[in-house]
Amino acid sequence: MRPFSFSLLAAFVSAACAAPSAPGWTFDLKKERSGIVALESIVVSPTLVLFFDRATDDPLQINNHSAWGALWNLETSTVRPLDVLTNSFCASGALLSNGTMASVGGDPNLFPGNPAVHPGNQAIRLFEPCASPTGDGCTVFEDPENLHLLEKRWYPASARIFDGSIIIVGGMHEDTPFYNTDPALSFEFFPQKESTPRPSEFLNRSLPANLFPRIFALPDGKVFMVANNQSIIYDIEENTERILPDIPNNVRVTNPMDGSAILLPLSPPDFIPEVLVCGGSQTDTIDPLLLSSQTPATSQCSRIRLDEEGIAKGWEVEHMLEPRIMPELVHLPNGQVLITNGGRSGFAAIASVSHPIGGSNADHPVLVPSLYTPDAPLGQRISNEGMPSSGISRLYHSSVTLTPQGNFLIAGQNPNNHTVVGPGVVFPSEFRVQTLDPPFMFVERPKILNTPQKLAFNKKFTVPVSIPNSLARPRAKVQVSLMDLGFSTHAFHSSARLVFMEATISPDRRSLTFTTPPNGRVYPPGPATIFLTIDDVTSEGAWVMMGSGNSPPTLE
Repeated sequence: MRPFSFSLLAAFVSAACAAPSAPGWTFDLKKERSGIVALESIVVSPTLVLFFDRATDDPLQINNHSAWGALWNLETSTVRPLDVLTNSFCASGALLSNGTMASVGGDPNLFPGNPAVHPGNQAIRLFEPCASPTGDGCTVFEDPENLHLLEKRWYPASARIFDGSIIIVGGMHEDTPFYNTDPALSFEFFPQKESTPRPSEFLNRSLPANLFPRIFALPDGKVFMVANNQSIIYDIEENTERILPDIPNNVRVTNPMDGSAILLPLSPPDFIPEVLVCGGSQTDTIDPLLLSSQTPATSQCSRIRLDEEGIAKGWEVEHMLEPRIMPELVHLPNGQVLITNGGRSGFAAIASVSHPIGGSNADHPVLVPSLYTPDAPLGQRISNEGMPSSGISRLYHSSVTLTPQGNFLIAGQNPNNHTVVGPGVVFPSEFRVQTLDPPFMFVERPKILNTPQKLAFNKKFTVPVSIPNSLARPRAKVQVSLMDLGFSTHAFHSSARLVFMEATISPDRRSLTFTTPPNGRVYPPGPATIFLTIDDVTSEGAWVMMGSGNSPPTLE
């Protein structure tokens, strides 16, 4: 996997000067609190991030009860509540081809102090594209009687696929204390493709630690899945599963032994996919009372290239700087991967192993993020040089997302069954919100001045840009990335995607020409954010619709 880059033309070399030195990475604690525990987050517009929590006793109020949905304004760092009908606790979600956010599944339980809640394990929640930069008038639509999943699903996975719909994978039917003992061993789609779910032998084989499978739409339209320590490629059109090698060394990576996973950047002309899986546990799936919050997590990362040669080679093993349970892996626009959040020991879930810390099955939070550089030599890819400490633990039920502004929004944590705060609480319900700001936030940045609202596949587009003189250097590395910013929950960024596009900058530095992906398999049709990066200095993102914007299914 090698991101596309090129040298800026010599016509403007005379204006060049060295790129400015910049402050390092910085955590910025926001003044306003989130009001709800942001255990799920997804960017839904250039200015808004949608948060979901469980229906509980969070302090943010709406219609005389605690809210469990909210919109975080990226421009003002303020929050406004959303009225949600069904319990969205431990749901999944994605953006559809028409820009609508679909949240699926959730908690079957009610909450005694919150009479507004309905069961969420068959729920479908829709948030249509919101034109207001502040979220005025934007709402979540639900109709549980007429709009619902085929099967009850709590802790499912989801991802947007080649026709702009989403595949929904696994989960459990009802409440289980630790392992998946009441499993939903099937796939289904939204919008529905058939009247019954598709049974999955893979989900059956990967029991009992297979909640929130890590799934990725591949550039040929198939879907890679990893659950527990097993992996497959699923062919949606043929309804077949190809078994791949197990993750090495008995490492398990899905709930309640959460590692994280990411589809590494796809580059032209071949868009060969590679998957990276980091963290989790090397513990066997034994009685949870024989496990502990002090059971060491694993530092292992495993990487596989998903062509025939790579599959034959199998997983390549490397190691993070520390063990992590419940880390999260998130793309940077330059192709690096942020590794953040999580703890050095324990497990996911709440108060279900020996010696929990309050309600937390995990302990020893990792406060310093790392960066993974995919093209660096094996053993030299992971570094935390210059990275700050967050000062705030982000264990179970935390989230993180890249924003259109180019920094990372980090929030949440609640290893408790309701809101727990106050002196002496080691891992409280966390309402503090931070951004992790890259060094380029503090220097003059390139700008994408305008883009079409919709971009067709396999076409060249020329857009106006502004490039500071400080970046007009000979042999500067230029990258143009097309990104799905994903849906963050439970140590996984579902649907997250980065596709590098072939591009040229005009000699006068006033226009950028790029070629969009060849089809909706390389980038599933739907919302995207375009970033221009020059020598690791990244523009703010341009929010576009990749494809027609039609409702799914749409083959493009």
